[in-house]
Amino acid sequence: MSTIGKNLKTKIILRSPRVTEKSSVLAEGNRAVYVFEISQEATKDEVRKAFQAKYNVKPEKVNVVNLPDKVTRRRGRAGIKQGVKKAMVFLKPGDKIEIV
Repeated sequence: MSTIGKNLKTKIILRSPRVTEKSSVLAEGNRAVYVFEISQEATKDEVRKAFQAKYNVKPEKVNVVNLPDKVTRRRGRAGIKQGVKKAMVFLKPGDKIEIV
């Protein structure tokens, strides 16, 4: 978990890496792309600073995607699948990080 800045000490920016088949393929490419779940209030600049503070690698660019809640049904009962905000962090060719 990563926090940054004097005003953001209590705010968690990078919640967890989002490890899926698609994100694994993106991370192994020539231009590495890593996907993280982030807090709902986080901005691109905050994600960039938190990533740089945690991994000591300067990202080339950051894309942010807000996935909305989904209404689901199971055995006739309605429910809600929680939405998430995720960030795609692009690194320069040749840069890599280790996610444990």
